[in-house]
Amino acid sequence: MNAQAFHILEFDQLRALVRGGAQTSMGRARVDGLGPLETLEELQEALAASAECVQLRKRGATWSFSELRDPAEPIARLRIEGTSLEPITILELARICEQAMSARAAIMAEREESPVLTRIVANLPRELNSIAARVANKILPSGELDDRASPELARIRHEITKLRSSITRSLENLMRRSEEAVQDELVTIRNDRFVIPVKSDHRGHIKGVAHGFSSSGATAFVEPLETIDANNELQSVRETEEREIYRILFTLTEELRLQLAGIEMAADAIAELDFINAKAVFHQNFKCVIPEISAGTLEFSEARHPLLEESLRASGSAVVPVSFSLADKRDSMIISGANAGGKTVVLKTAGLLSLMALSGLPVPARRAQVPFFASVLADIGDHQSLAANLSTFTSHVANISRMIELCRAPALVLLDEVGTGTDPEEGSALGVAVVDHFRRVCNAYVMATTHYSGLKVYAANEERVQNASVEFDDKTLRPTYRLLVGVAGSSSGLEIARRFGISDEIVGAASASVNDSTRQATEYLRRIKSESEQAATLRQALEEERAAVAEKFASLEKDADKKERQRQTSFQAALEKVVDDFERRSRELLATIQDRSERLKLERETQRRVAELKREAQRAASTSRGREPSVAPTSTSYRPVRVVREGQVVTGSQATGASLKASGQDLAAPEDAHYVAADARDIVVGDHVRLSSFGSVGIVDSIKGGEAEVRVKSLRFREKLENLELVEETTPVKREGGRFSKLRPTNNTTVQLGSSDENARSELNVIGQRADEAVDAVDKFLDAASLGGLSQLRIVHGHGTGALRRAIAELLKDHPHVARFTAAPQDQGGSGATVVELRQ
Repeated sequence: MNAQAFHILEFDQLRALVRGGAQTSMGRARVDGLGPLETLEELQEALAASAECVQLRKRGATWSFSELRDPAEPIARLRIEGTSLEPITILELARICEQAMSARAAIMAEREESPVLTRIVANLPRELNSIAARVANKILPSGELDDRASPELARIRHEITKLRSSITRSLENLMRRSEEAVQDELVTIRNDRFVIPVKSDHRGHIKGVAHGFSSSGATAFVEPLETIDANNELQSVRETEEREIYRILFTLTEELRLQLAGIEMAADAIAELDFINAKAVFHQNFKCVIPEISAGTLEFSEARHPLLEESLRASGSAVVPVSFSLADKRDSMIISGANAGGKTVVLKTAGLLSLMALSGLPVPARRAQVPFFASVLADIGDHQSLAANLSTFTSHVANISRMIELCRAPALVLLDEVGTGTDPEEGSALGVAVVDHFRRVCNAYVMATTHYSGLKVYAANEERVQNASVEFDDKTLRPTYRLLVGVAGSSSGLEIARRFGISDEIVGAASASVNDSTRQATEYLRRIKSESEQAATLRQALEEERAAVAEKFASLEKDADKKERQRQTSFQAALEKVVDDFERRSRELLATIQDRSERLKLERETQRRVAELKREAQRAASTSRGREPSVAPTSTSYRPVRVVREGQVVTGSQATGASLKASGQDLAAPEDAHYVAADARDIVVGDHVRLSSFGSVGIVDSIKGGEAEVRVKSLRFREKLENLELVEETTPVKREGGRFSKLRPTNNTTVQLGSSDENARSELNVIGQRADEAVDAVDKFLDAASLGGLSQLRIVHGHGTGALRRAIAELLKDHPHVARFTAAPQDQGGSGATVVELRQ
């Protein structure tokens, strides 16, 4: 990257803003070294780390680093064998270990959402926690060793305390005995020895060693002879204490030295996490977005220059955001418009935000896409220099010449007032040539500002170049700083001159001198701007209308979903009520049947019917979303029925439409295809009738008092005549292959549907059928086998994709007839068949 571009775009000032979010000197050093990253992989990882940190901060998973100094010097000393560190230095290293492990715990708790941050701390050794705890137990925050640092230190300090107390008592007694010679009854310390203040003219009254005099010379500090031995002993114990302290510190230093690699990792992790956290703080302070690194699009939506925004905050003002996009098909932009209207700010915003994105920083915008530029080059501002003999024009030309040499694709080139400072016609031509060279030869994205009509016309005629302008309010004669893409702008120089105090006479004379073509071009640009504003207003109104329609549609869809959920809930509740009532009534009826075998068969049939009812109801509910279910359960009516078996009348209750089986024979046949309704007439003994309460067909044995006794297989029922339906039997007509195709009425002859050998089949082949067809076939096969008294079956489904096997297994798992099932032995089909054992 060009160093001059960093200076022009004020990247150092940007670093200072980010630096304010760092908590440690290591983090601030990392910010000071901030710059565009060398490889795309490094950049993607840096942006991902920033994004993860931002998300963790939103969830409250943060870390903080405080009272941490740069550990470089202590770590360097640790590398020297035999050295011992001071208590404060040991404490600082322990804080690094503790805070690094605390940050690790916070990140590892969110490791699923923060893989990049996790890699930074994952390898920190757990031993850092224990060594930090040991240091904290031995060294106080002030840097002094705790008395409990070792048992020996505790004993020594206890002895020191006793000696001090003994010496103090002795000196106090001596001062009371020699009050006339003592200046103040105060025990003091000189040269680490306990002394008493004695008047200089009374030194002879107290024998001892003088350790100095007061500044006035009136007081001598004397160590009496009687405490010299005690003081000597105290000094000896203190020396022992120093040796013990040194031993403890050396031991702690050695423990730290053993963990030197881990401490270095912790220091690096803290520096990196503090640096990443500083970027997250910047993200929060400036309402940033994590930029996307695109293949060929430079796009900023509602972008703001962070340095300008920081400057305006103090005055309570806000930055006017800008939005624009450059892509492969529209790779350049010519920005025109009024002076002081913000053209240069647009260039600096695009350049600085691009450098920020390439450095892994969030950018202040609503959306940002930046290519992985190899070069960001800028010629902005006046670089004239008397010392270098450079005028405004020559300084620009010299800088552009260097930019052409340095340009490496893909590049972003920013040119402010390109071609300015010389003859307008030549400058305009040079500007067009320079922009075209950067586009075509250097394959660069180019953004240039200008007042030259030649560049505006060039942008209008070139398919890959677009015009843009900074808005100028003709009514207030002030710039609005809005960027209008697609419209060239007029310079409005005369209006601005009037605004800044040039007299109307001078402005009027200048306006009269402007040629007609220039005036017409200016008016044309203003008209285009007005039409563009009208189109923008209309587009905004259409967008608002579209949003309102979308919101209304979403509301309707939400209401529909809510009603559907309520319908499903009601349906499920009604279904459960019907099933519960059916099961309860079935249990009541079964309790009245004394024959154990009959009762067991009826229980199995009840379980099968309940499961079948649930399956059918769920299937109907799933296929009738958005409308009333075709088999929605309704309130079920019950009527008492009397069951007569073997001359014994049993009273029970039964739900309408429900069914039971007894003696292995079907009592419920709502779908009996071999009976059809007969012509209406009075029911007589011997007629076939259908019981409306069961749906079963039986024969009328007797009629008495409006009630008929109906025989259904081996059971007898008493039912009112109005609850019976007169039916007649039908005879199936055979077709080729022995199957039955249709039925015709007969007289009192019961016909069995299907071939006779199906009653006792023990094997079913469903290969080639769809899963739903196979499941229905197996379900009926199990019913027939249970009625036939079979104990073991074989279902052949083949290998294939396994869909048939899984669907059949799902049915068998909860089927009331099935005791257990397993894959067939190898000699019977292996996994291509399933062996089923039925309940007995």
